[in-house]
Order: sequence, then structure tokens, then C-alpha cells
Amino acid sequence: MATTQDIKNGLCIEFNNILYSIVDFQHVKPGKGPAFVRTKLKNIKTGKVIDNTFDSGVRIKTARIERKRFQFLYKDDLGYHLMDMNDFEEIFINKEMIENYDLLKEGQEVELLFHSETDTPLLCEIPQFVELKVTYTEPGYRGDTATASFKPATLETGAVIQVPLFVENQQALKIDTRTRSYVERVG
Repeated sequence: MATTQDIKNGLCIEFNNILYSIVDFQHVKPGKGPAFVRTKLKNIKTGKVIDNTFDSGVRIKTARIERKRFQFLYKDDLGYHLMDMNDFEEIFINKEMIENYDLLKEGQEVELLFHSETDTPLLCEIPQFVELKVTYTEPGYRGDTATASFKPATLETGAVIQVPLFVENQQALKIDTRTRSYVERVG
């Protein structure tokens, strides 16, 4: 058990029998009344962010979360199959556990978050940036570059993102997985 003085960004806590990660916090000492801690909590399973205020000194239950490296092998009817990079054990998870699962390419390394006490997978985090090839996009036309214009492009994983007009078929792109946006051309 910890108290509100131990709160920091990234700390995982159990609140109302749900696991949350602390995204942001602020200790507040008003001129009148007791101090409190204002927090933004992100639900580990759903990703929903809620605001909550804890009175100063209140006990909070922390949760131990472990991160393990896995490699994405393939997907089928059972889900997404991953291999532990340390002991080569295979597990499979549902696509709901992976944010932006359609940007995940076979052979790519991911991090899986496990609840230490129950040893159950909670969330799969893909890398911040991935390199994917464009399989189809409409050609860009000369003269359409007066403003920052974008067009849809289908990537090798089947994901569709917006790219600048100069991007062509079969080009490798660097994609930001948090925002699903084009960063730069690669190679």
C-alpha cells in the first residue's frame, strides 16, 4: 500500500477494482481547506482516461505491472500470436488488447504488460514508430501542392492512413503509431 505522496506518472494503481495508470497528477494546497491530489487515470484495458481527486494522505493500492518483450508471429481466428523473446513460449491475445493493431507487421517486436499477481496479459504496446510499405495509393498530380494536401494510402498491413501527395506505391514510410500519421519516407 502507498499513499498519495507516492503518486507519480506511470504508476499503476488499483482503483474501484480496475487497474489504472497515472497519466498526470497535481498536488493542490488551497488557501482554505485540506490538501488534495488531482489525477488523470488511464484504464489499462480500455484506454479511457478519467479524472479523479484523492484527499492528501489517503492510502492507494498499487499494482505491480511487468513488461515483457514479444515478437508478433501471425494472426488467425484465435487472435494475435506472440512469442516470448526470452523463453520462446507462444501466447495469443485478442486484437482489443492492441491499440492500432492494423499497423502491426509480422516479425515486429512488441511489449506486453502483465499483471504480476495474476500473470495475465493486460495490454500490448507496439513501437512508437513502424516502417511499412504503401501497397496502393492514387497518384499525386502536379500543381496540387500549394497547400498541405493529403490522400489515403493503403499499407502492407491493410491499414489506411493519410499521406502527402508525393508518396507513391511501393515506397517505405515511417508511421507514428500513436497518431496514425505519416512521419517521413524511408530508404
